[in-house]
Amino acid sequence: MAEQRPDLRRRVQSARSSALADDLVRRRRVVGRRDGVRLEVDGRWLQNFCGNDYLGLAQQFQVVDALQNAASRDGAGGVASHLVCGHHVAHEALEREVADWLGTPRALLFGSGYLANLAVQQALLGDDDACVQDRLNHASLIDASRLAGCRLRRYPHADAEGALRQLKTVPTGAAMLATDGVFSMDGDVAPLRQLALAARMQSALLYVDDAHGVGVLGPGGRGSVAEAKLGVEEVPLQLATLGKALGGYGAVVAGDTDLIEHLAGTARPYLYTTALPPAQAAASLAAVKLARREHWRRDKLVAHVQRFRDGARRVGLQLLPSDTPIQPVLCGGNARALDMAAHLEADGFWVAAIRPPTVPEGRARLRVTLSAVHGDEQVDALVEALARARDRVDALHLG
Repeated sequence: MAEQRPDLRRRVQSARSSALADDLVRRRRVVGRRDGVRLEVDGRWLQNFCGNDYLGLAQQFQVVDALQNAASRDGAGGVASHLVCGHHVAHEALEREVADWLGTPRALLFGSGYLANLAVQQALLGDDDACVQDRLNHASLIDASRLAGCRLRRYPHADAEGALRQLKTVPTGAAMLATDGVFSMDGDVAPLRQLALAARMQSALLYVDDAHGVGVLGPGGRGSVAEAKLGVEEVPLQLATLGKALGGYGAVVAGDTDLIEHLAGTARPYLYTTALPPAQAAASLAAVKLARREHWRRDKLVAHVQRFRDGARRVGLQLLPSDTPIQPVLCGGNARALDMAAHLEADGFWVAAIRPPTVPEGRARLRVTLSAVHGDEQVDALVEALARARDRVDALHLG
């Protein structure tokens, strides 16, 4: 008698029951209106400390004006894939601007950072090749290795010697060493100079997903690669997202000319999807130009990070070692993180509770993110609210 096939509905119900029991169910919240760092949710205005609009460009008037003007001329859609008839002059201008900003010869525009990471590995790696990755890399980098079908090896977080050891375990086939530039849940920066040395010693290509670094770190906001004083020779490909510090949507892979040309001609996530709307590209172009010249935005971020960390230490919050706008407050258990987030919301602050599998078991946290358009008084008020939330939750749990 043939074995009975599993019922997918029952599997889903079982998984959901387990998630409920472990405080791991995620739910969407509906934002009614946005006004800078203020969001209206369920009829209440909350101070937003969980978004990625680090430079405050998402609603900047020149960026919005560029979007509206381009939409009035070119419409709302991308019409077709880039290699059919979807590649617009706005896309070309954005690619050139980002390449010039990051100091690379070429750049290629994608619909999202997720697609870009899938594209890079799918186009460059095959069954006989290997990708060595930091254990805390973004999920899209891990999924990209699975799509490519290559051998995936992971090393302890930020451990360049561990990366070198893993590269040595796959001596045959081509190799890529892939890392986040800034780690999205911890906020720390990868040891890029040491990783570049490990890659060179093992003839591997170093690829840096700098989604949370470009616009924020380095000279002129050029990101963690530039901050590490590395160039295209050491980092042949890097990713710059348009949806975080630049406030828009999409991503750009910048780097070596031959590699970019290869991606444009062979990467399935590039070939078989509609191009980003030209209006969105025009908005991102305006945002890049502002990010390049308005250094005060980064200066303000640096000051906010220091102010938050000083305040958090003063009230005894448990932080991770991060000098970026991502400031995780460790909570431990999932229920504790959710309870603290609920108390913060009651006080008018929106801070996301991050739980496994996004972070390791027992390392649930409140992921505080700072923006150049926050005020000093808002940062101070958040610190006070975090301390109150911790004390209330601890009193409840101890009671």
